[in-house]
Amino acid sequence: MAKEDEHVDPHEMNVEKEQYGVSGTPDVTEPDPETYAVIMATNKPDPLGPGYLKLYLLAGVIFLCSTMSGFDSSLMGSINALPNYTEYFGLPATGDASTGIVFAIFQVGQMGGALFVWMIDWYGRIWHIWIGCVGVIIGTVITGLATNLPVFIGGRFLLSFFATLATTAAPLYLVEISPAAYRGTIAGAYNTFYYVGSILATSSVYACHKYLPDQGDADWRIPIWLQAVCAGFVVLFVKFFPESPRYLILNDRHEEAREIIVKYHTNGDPDHPLVELQMKEMLYTVQGIPKATWKDLFDLSVLVETRASRYRLMLNMVWSWFAQFSGNNIISYYLPVMLDAIGVKDTDTKLILNIVYSVIGWVFSTGGARLHDVIGRRKMLMGSTLGMVICLAFVAAGSAGKVEYGNNAAATLSIVFIFVFGAIFSAGYTPMQPIYPAEVVSNRMRAKAMGAYKITAGAAGFLNTFVAPIALSSIGYWFYVFFVFWDTLELSIMYFFFVETKGLTLEELDVIFEADNPRKASVKAKKLRDKYEKKTFSARVKDAA
Repeated sequence: MAKEDEHVDPHEMNVEKEQYGVSGTPDVTEPDPETYAVIMATNKPDPLGPGYLKLYLLAGVIFLCSTMSGFDSSLMGSINALPNYTEYFGLPATGDASTGIVFAIFQVGQMGGALFVWMIDWYGRIWHIWIGCVGVIIGTVITGLATNLPVFIGGRFLLSFFATLATTAAPLYLVEISPAAYRGTIAGAYNTFYYVGSILATSSVYACHKYLPDQGDADWRIPIWLQAVCAGFVVLFVKFFPESPRYLILNDRHEEAREIIVKYHTNGDPDHPLVELQMKEMLYTVQGIPKATWKDLFDLSVLVETRASRYRLMLNMVWSWFAQFSGNNIISYYLPVMLDAIGVKDTDTKLILNIVYSVIGWVFSTGGARLHDVIGRRKMLMGSTLGMVICLAFVAAGSAGKVEYGNNAAATLSIVFIFVFGAIFSAGYTPMQPIYPAEVVSNRMRAKAMGAYKITAGAAGFLNTFVAPIALSSIGYWFYVFFVFWDTLELSIMYFFFVETKGLTLEELDVIFEADNPRKASVKAKKLRDKYEKKTFSARVKDAA
């Protein structure tokens, strides 16, 4: 990585910006996307400096909250393929309404937990994560000791309720503490660890089923107990982490916020222009706004009080629904059942394919997190949605060929495109699932808007997981056909309404959403940043020559 490029003069690039945040400027600065772009083009901090390395380690622990979520999702899909589990609770191997409730109760608990997201603005992001992880451990104990289905379902409800507290605050925290230039990579990597949890879950179920099939219910209870491991690590370390600088600003703790920016964004350089710029931008967003009281925690009017806030809330909730209702959940939760429907009957084979699916998802989502900071959110989301439409069409065609004509080649085609779908979804959607909803809302809206995100995602997930087994058994491959048309609708909505957030500070996005057409304004801002980057690169080449 290149060191800070102090030799490039922004005035040589015909930039007429004065708000670099040096002494002598006002105490607050109205956010300006062009200003941040110029500083990053001419005086970018070293992303491998000591402050950034500490930020990466901090983020790595927070990523374990995502691992918890991925562990549960794949755990239930894998356990559902175990005869010992289905026989213990009297569940049919092919799935029915009871199976749907076992899966869907997680979404119910998620929606319940979302109602308490506003508490993030009361006692902070870090406490919310800690309390959530403690609750996950409690829910794991209840589920692991369950001897009947109602207790098992109750334990899963508690687990999901508290997991929601942690998994809502965690990405919000990363979005608020990450530098804008690398927010997509750092915060986006959070959700890629969903697949680490999937890999751990499917691998543990496979190993237990292979070596403990005759040990009663050990082959499915041991993986359930492992759910508490990641939560335990977070509980041990997260209380030593700094708070979000945006939370500190909202609570008049300005000097603490400044120290965090200095330490993690500029590698300890208090005189770097980014420090003053970001402090002044954050202070501008709270200028004239009285400090929040406990009554404000229940005031939802901030979500709809202006045209900009309503547009932001629309993007938050629309993307939340798309991220859960694009054909992805029916594959991740019911892959073993789907494989059975197209002729794959062996339990070990199903579990191995589940592991492979998770590994593919992790690899592609990790690469996709970085690409969101290189290509941009809009192009990545629209491109992946188009790819998903094509994949689902082939999955439907292959399933139809197997069901209607007994064509084994068609069944193989269907399985191949299930995995291709997973790769495309992972690269485009997975990194942004919890990140884009947090990016598009203002600092004052974020905690409550993330509650809206969780409720919307929970509703979509509930519909998916409860309806999917019924739909798959009733209409078969036509369920995939439905998602072909649905994802096409999503693509058109993304094109006309979704805002580009790449490389913009959270405060600069306020300017974008105040524009008459936020989508056009964001695309224009992206082109402006690209122009500065090209000019800076040309200047470097010229100096090197």
